[in-house]
Amino acid sequence: MTRENSGAEGWSAGSSAPVRVLWVRHGATALSHEKRFSGSGTDPGIDEVGRAQLSALEPVLARVLADSAPDRIYVSPLRRTRESAAVLLGEDHPAPELAPELREMDFGSWEGLTFAEVLAADPEGVARWQASAEQPTGGGESMASVGERVLGWLTRTLEYAEPGETWLLVSHVTPIKCAVTAALGAPWTALYRMELAPASLTEIAYRRSEESWVGSLRTFNLTG
Repeated sequence: MTRENSGAEGWSAGSSAPVRVLWVRHGATALSHEKRFSGSGTDPGIDEVGRAQLSALEPVLARVLADSAPDRIYVSPLRRTRESAAVLLGEDHPAPELAPELREMDFGSWEGLTFAEVLAADPEGVARWQASAEQPTGGGESMASVGERVLGWLTRTLEYAEPGETWLLVSHVTPIKCAVTAALGAPWTALYRMELAPASLTEIAYRRSEESWVGSLRTFNLTG
């Protein structure tokens, strides 16, 4: 997966149909409302607000899919993503494939805390984190390391794709923003300049170039 941007991927990179990847962020949890760090170290389920958000997203997703089923479905193994996928797909749909690489970043000792609580306890750590996407959070992962994890999985998995396929990926805010950053060919610091709502849809089209896969952003943060 390349992060370089030639400026022409969206309409001239390759002649075959792209692989459409629909990235969906899970619905809200109790920690979402309280704006607490909720990474791979916390595993809350979605709440009633989250279910309502996903129900509102269903017709949007159906319109984007043009009433056809996705060719492949991958879901982060965390509870909130699995429950979100169940709401979107329905109980009769076959179980999606779990992809551990799509899990949220590990916030380490910051897990479950609000930004204000982390800032009061570790102001220097927060300053280092805000200054560099390479800086781990509370002894956990960095933004950049999550990006490498997600893009590495995506590159390996796309090798088995057929042109024109449509994939549905139910994941988390950081992995999705990493995919968008890579598609735009932007530096990892661009992650700090995006907001992604719960139960939102982001579409990236991927085409095979001579050396790697190149992404082109089609929609971002589409909600119901």
